[in-house]
Amino acid sequence: MSIIKTEILTIGEFLLHKDLSIPHFQRPYKWTVRNVIQLLDDIQRFKGNTPYRIGTIVIHKENDNDYIVDGQQRTITFLLIVKGILTNRFADLNNQDLKKQLNILKTTVFNPKFENEKSKKNIQDNYREIERRIANMDEDLMDFFLNKCEITHFVIDDISEAFQFFDSQNARGKDLEPHDLLKAFHLRELNYSSKEKNEVASLVTTWENMGTKELSNLFADFLFRVKGWSKGNSSRYFSKKDTALFKGINLSKIDNFPYIQIFRLIDNHLKEKSQINENISFPFQLDQVIINGKYFFEMVTHYKKVYEQMTKQDTSLSNEAQIIIETLNSYEGKNRTGDKYVRMLFDCSLLYYTDKFGEAEISKAIEKIFIWAYSLRLTYQNLQLASVDNYVVEEFNLFKKIREAIYKEEITTLELPVIQPQDEHITGKTAEIKDLFIKMKYYNNAN
Repeated sequence: MSIIKTEILTIGEFLLHKDLSIPHFQRPYKWTVRNVIQLLDDIQRFKGNTPYRIGTIVIHKENDNDYIVDGQQRTITFLLIVKGILTNRFADLNNQDLKKQLNILKTTVFNPKFENEKSKKNIQDNYREIERRIANMDEDLMDFFLNKCEITHFVIDDISEAFQFFDSQNARGKDLEPHDLLKAFHLRELNYSSKEKNEVASLVTTWENMGTKELSNLFADFLFRVKGWSKGNSSRYFSKKDTALFKGINLSKIDNFPYIQIFRLIDNHLKEKSQINENISFPFQLDQVIINGKYFFEMVTHYKKVYEQMTKQDTSLSNEAQIIIETLNSYEGKNRTGDKYVRMLFDCSLLYYTDKFGEAEISKAIEKIFIWAYSLRLTYQNLQLASVDNYVVEEFNLFKKIREAIYKEEITTLELPVIQPQDEHITGKTAEIKDLFIKMKYYNNAN
């Protein structure tokens, strides 16, 4: 591939390229206020002496024009931020070097034109948000944005190769996995001394050893859905837009708000114990605030172990609970798509219960969770992920009840509806499930 140039540029350096342009075939400007807020929050979060790498810009160079093939959305947003500073804050700046730099940019930045109405609307909405944020932006942050925020800049002289490179950056499964984006985010959030480098290396090694498929399943099937459903949110598919759910607070940077104090107390206690070689784990909870950096990686490892333990045969269960688990693992229809969704629902809710109440009355919890989850299987003929999601969010949200419960009895004695024969959709492949419902007296078998 004929890459003419690869370099790391600050945003200030990149925007000096007056020959930049957006080709007519590029997609509209689709970034919304939410994207802008996330970008500005990230810039604020990583402000400091260390450069912050924002992303990649791929350029196709043709004659004297540099066409943006990849990076259009963030480039336009950079321009809006510079315009906002120039229009609203330039006259009041005290930093003369910054003022001089902005004065140069004022005459050199390219000025793209937009015909698409969607692009125009998003630009107007985003610029209003940028103006609101710039009103309270200090000069150090402006300087950090222009001179410490960086992009990886690729220049390619063949259009087909430019798009091939774009595709390789954005279409490879690994690059697009949400958990990979979370890994990069939380690595940047790590705060550690030279003494802790081995510990950090160990965290990353443990993460990598899990493998892409295992991590994808852990996040998509369990962590994402439990966190979402417990808040009453639809949680069907885990994608890049949902990664904010696993970004939280940096204990070394956030103000000492009252709700932060308990996390700082725990953090200080764990540090004291580690100094005397006592290994005590952070008391993670699925619905708690995410602690960025080290604790995020420890949390993922913790829930991997919790899930693995939960799926093992537990001989301490009551006879009734053991029969339920054995039936779920063996009944004829267990491998159908809809049945897999219901099993995921059962596993997620059991994981959430054990996360909160541990093994306390786990057998009774299994019985209740089984009835709640598999009522869906007996009453739906065609069961899709949307059916499961709607059942939780709109009909009966057990996750919310677990979240709000103070005592385990609020779950283990929960009143659940009885299946009525006229509502059933029973086939031979779910006969064993029906038999359990009858035995447990959750099926109206009056005949």
